[in-house]
Amino acid sequence: MDFQRLLLVAALSFTLLMIWQAWQQDYVQPKTEVAQGQAGSQAIQPAGDMPGAPEQTLSAAQPGDAPSLRQVKSVQRVQVRTDLYDIEIDGIGGDLRRVDLLDYPVEVGKPDQPFRLMADDKDFFIAQAALLPANGSPAPNHHQQFVAEKDSYRMTEGEDTLDVRLTWVGSDGVAIDKIYTFHRGSYVIDVAFEVRNNSAEPWQGHMYSQLQRSEPEDSGSAFIYTYTGGVIYSEEEKYEKVKFDDMQKVDLNRTITGGWAAMIQHYFLAAWIPQANETSNYYTKAPGDNRYIIGMVGGARSVPAGEKGLLNAQLYVGPKLQDELKEVAKGLELTVDYGILTIISEPLFWMLKKIHGIIGNWGWAIIILTIMIKAVFYKLSETSYKSMAHMRKVQPRLAALKERYGDDKQKLNEAMMKMYREEKINPLGGCLPILVQIPVFIALYWMLLESVEMRQAPFMLWIQDLSTKDPFYVLPVLMGATMLIQHKLNPTPLDPIQARVMMILPIAFTFFFMFFPAGLVLYWVVNNTLSIAQQWYITRVVIGNK
Repeated sequence: MDFQRLLLVAALSFTLLMIWQAWQQDYVQPKTEVAQGQAGSQAIQPAGDMPGAPEQTLSAAQPGDAPSLRQVKSVQRVQVRTDLYDIEIDGIGGDLRRVDLLDYPVEVGKPDQPFRLMADDKDFFIAQAALLPANGSPAPNHHQQFVAEKDSYRMTEGEDTLDVRLTWVGSDGVAIDKIYTFHRGSYVIDVAFEVRNNSAEPWQGHMYSQLQRSEPEDSGSAFIYTYTGGVIYSEEEKYEKVKFDDMQKVDLNRTITGGWAAMIQHYFLAAWIPQANETSNYYTKAPGDNRYIIGMVGGARSVPAGEKGLLNAQLYVGPKLQDELKEVAKGLELTVDYGILTIISEPLFWMLKKIHGIIGNWGWAIIILTIMIKAVFYKLSETSYKSMAHMRKVQPRLAALKERYGDDKQKLNEAMMKMYREEKINPLGGCLPILVQIPVFIALYWMLLESVEMRQAPFMLWIQDLSTKDPFYVLPVLMGATMLIQHKLNPTPLDPIQARVMMILPIAFTFFFMFFPAGLVLYWVVNNTLSIAQQWYITRVVIGNK
């Protein structure tokens, strides 16, 4: 492969990245096979949208089980407002049925309309937690009615926590409170069940927590792919995606100590986190009606007669803020999905955040980070541009050789290699340094795409949201222009087909980048501009003075 073909490979690398986006869906194969539980436990066999307890199998005809029901609304809906949330809890199951994120407007032009992460309408996404009985003890599942003392709760100034308590009264003197505890400045919600066992027998049961959602009809831009679906984490298998298609094919059944289960989407997630030392059965279900469920059932707990007991877990509902996610649970920050280049993307984001902390503008932070990256790769780029300059000088001789040997590829290659040796030119020298940098460029691409900090982040002038496309397409046009200038600075390929392809690339890329987030296009404009300046300097000054 000659120099020009390698250069073509480098130019096409970003086009291949578009293919990577489809491949990214499968880069971690989810474990969808049924796993064996611990010794002595039986497999979960859920029915409808109910999990089964490890000690029993629930019948599909169990009272209260309504597997086809999507929009349930009891006689009571509890409104909860904190510094971060506007939430609606339904009395049926005490489900979290609506979650608005107050600090994240739906779009720049609507600052007073918060982004709705959870809802039980067309875009179905809810969080549920309830109890399963063991040994015949009374316990409310998520189809049972809870009652709150008030219809509305608000976190007032000076309050750091807000408790919302819902009560279910069973038979034989057993009453159970479901308690949501909200914390100021935190997207972590504590969820607990307080069992008041006033019966004459010990109470036994399991806590289960699950997320239900529909597969979104709108998958976003055709040119930008981000994963939406289930994720589980365990110490043994680490981060695993469980796609909606996998949930339809096989019900996941895995015994995990600690870990977490989540439904994620671009910029946001909801995740159930059990106690770190608790062993739970993780499961998925696809009960139909475009519903998909991921969750866990904890081990059996016992509350002696006449005493109280507590079963609890944590629920994270909010943006993918890496620093916060690291504090909540091990591995939860991996939901900011940088793919297989995470090892490069994470330090790049760390540096970008440090720069933003100094200048306070994400757009300028991207520009400064791009300059720093170019500085790190200066020597590699210098080698590449020197090789290109030498190749440009011998371009007339290469054209003469091609004319002399015509279609005799063997003799043409022999003559070219002889000339390279005489001129001390490495035909690969111009492209290999570029190829070394490609993983960094791709890692930066994923970092900018996945970081919620870019969402609605203003830059300057007409660009008020770095996560959406340039409304006037100025940056894509500038990017295309810089690509065209780079093309003119490089040696013209001898192969006319290659020459035409290289000429078309700036136009094709301009079209692609019209639909890309402005932050990504800004990076490429700055990177290309710096490359042009560097190439001009090396060609005219460094090499020209020799």
